[in-house]
Amino acid sequence: MQSMSDIQTRIVIVGGGFGGIKAALELAACDGCAVTLVSDHAHFRYYPGLYHAATGGKRAGSRIRIEDILQGTRVQFVRAKATKLDRTHKQLHTDDGQKLPFDQLILALGNVTNYFGIPGLAEYSYGIKSTEEAERFKKHLHEQISTDGPDLNYVIVGGGPTGIELAGALPGYLQHIMQRHGVQSKRKLHIEIVEAAPALLPRSPKKVSAAVLKRLQRLGVKVMIGVTVKGETPDMLMAGDHPLKSHTVVWTAGVTNHPFFKENNFKLTDRGRVEVDEYLQAEPDIFVLGDNANTPFSGMAQTALHDAKFVAGNLQRMVAGQMPESYTPKQPVSVIPVGPHWAAVQWGKATFAGFWGWVLHLFADLIAFHDLESWAKASGQWITSMEASDAEICPTCTKK
Repeated sequence: MQSMSDIQTRIVIVGGGFGGIKAALELAACDGCAVTLVSDHAHFRYYPGLYHAATGGKRAGSRIRIEDILQGTRVQFVRAKATKLDRTHKQLHTDDGQKLPFDQLILALGNVTNYFGIPGLAEYSYGIKSTEEAERFKKHLHEQISTDGPDLNYVIVGGGPTGIELAGALPGYLQHIMQRHGVQSKRKLHIEIVEAAPALLPRSPKKVSAAVLKRLQRLGVKVMIGVTVKGETPDMLMAGDHPLKSHTVVWTAGVTNHPFFKENNFKLTDRGRVEVDEYLQAEPDIFVLGDNANTPFSGMAQTALHDAKFVAGNLQRMVAGQMPESYTPKQPVSVIPVGPHWAAVQWGKATFAGFWGWVLHLFADLIAFHDLESWAKASGQWITSMEASDAEICPTCTKK
């Protein structure tokens, strides 16, 4: 007969991002837990570094194999896509036919790209939400410049952190590509950000938005504020009433909650996020965290990490027969790099920008890697994240 000490709480975690992996690592040491992590990707994607991967950074700097992160733990990794939730039998179904039983379920699936039904964007624009997208964009830049010279306009749609980071890095990277390929152009490079809101970084203080705008302008980036994109063709973007000739449009403007939640009848807010209680519970024994949950600072990597620690801590208390604690949101520190050696910082009510913001940005990356790895591995990953290489996608650069 099985003793009570042998009975383990089966915890299934869905999502290979910050929230899912951090929750798995926190629960790995729980003696009374059997933990399974499910992800349809083999690699953890370091989203804050993808703009660098798209502008010359090494592929390895923005991703880590999930199995490497979990090595040495008791967490079981299942590479599959979660498709259906069977609430009656407490099972999670996957696209390869598995039915994973659970006692407690943690959902941290992240967001997906949303084109808002704008014609042509899905077909013709580029993205940088994954390593694969970043490499496709980077390869396009190399092939275009080596074949036809620079584009008339490089257009980034979206004045949030991702669009701004990319815009800040792009001028120097384009010059680098031209030099590597021995291309000279009499035309001035035109880089534009198109933002539908009345200001860049609409969720940030006006002081931060103004500092970022000034920095972009000094880098030669044109900013179009309060302009809505209406459509894209193979060689043109319609921004408001302004047709912008371009073969290089990057869409960073829209994300929406993962379709899993709508498809499985979760209670959603008007913005599509999942309603949760004071324990980040959407339903009995089902927790939702990070980008997916309707919390004040949803959408930030630091929030996903904070949520993961909170939910994992409560589950360990539950296994130990203790009462759970209530959730307290924590405002993340916002650090947005804009070009070389410059970043804007919002830390609580304090804001500053410049070189010391850039230094903080570098150390923030190191700390983020350490949230998932040992100091030794995190330091190696951190160094790799700052290195540059175009050899992975460009035959010309491979030879140099």
